Amino acid sequence: MICEGDRRVPSRSRSFNSLLRCISDSDFGLLAPYLDKVDLPEGLVLCGPGDQVEMIHFPCGPSLVSFVVVMEDGREIDAVQIGSDGAVGGIVSRARLPAYTRIVVRLAGPFIRLPIAKLETAKRKSSTLMDAFARYADCLFAQTVQSVACNAAHSIEERAAKWIVAIMERTGHDLVPLTHDQLANMLGVGRSYASRVIETFKAEGILETGRGSFLVSDAAALRQKSCLCDATVGQHFEELLGRVYLAPRASSNRS
Repeated sequence: MICEGDRRVPSRSRSFNSLLRCISDSDFGLLAPYLDKVDLPEGLVLCGPGDQVEMIHFPCGPSLVSFVVVMEDGREIDAVQIGSDGAVGGIVSRARLPAYTRIVVRLAGPFIRLPIAKLETAKRKSSTLMDAFARYADCLFAQTVQSVACNAAHSIEERAAKWIVAIMERTGHDLVPLTHDQLANMLGVGRSYASRVIETFKAEGILETGRGSFLVSDAAALRQKSCLCDATVGQHFEELLGRVYLAPRASSNRS
């Protein structure tokens, strides 16, 4: 067991986050004594613009966080979502730079936390650990760039399908814990617009709606509706870090 204060984190918790799982056993051993497992609620703000970031959060299981940019008219746009394939916090900045965006928990669930200072100490002891997080930073940049292109080029329907598929892939279940409001926030549109897209999917027999969730009835049809952005990013992740990013391969996403 890993102890941090009065919390006890099972060593197997590493398996619930792909980024932690991809590092070597010896590198993980440098981090293990300082890991802290917590359950965080939906809507919790981990940091805001200008905040000094002191903690890295690794989402586990179905947990999902968003980098949220607030526009001049007050609209909040989800720029990038991070699930159990990554982490948020001062990955390579050594916590010397303030946060640029708001980081918000979109889907509640378990997280593993690590003080940035402890990560920096471990990096100084291991060049392979430093390289792993530098590679992840490059992947996160690729994910951000792809998100910009996706928002500009793809329809609301394609993007909605992409996010539902992404959550389904991360949780491993056809029951997606997502509300109309949450989907609207992810897409940067009004709730009524998101609801119209969902009603279209429902009419086509792709999914069913429930209280605070969607049940995907036809995953293949939903993937056909989705753009290929997640699969494209997934290929880059795989080249740099192995099978970390939980998204379908581009070749299997369209017939």
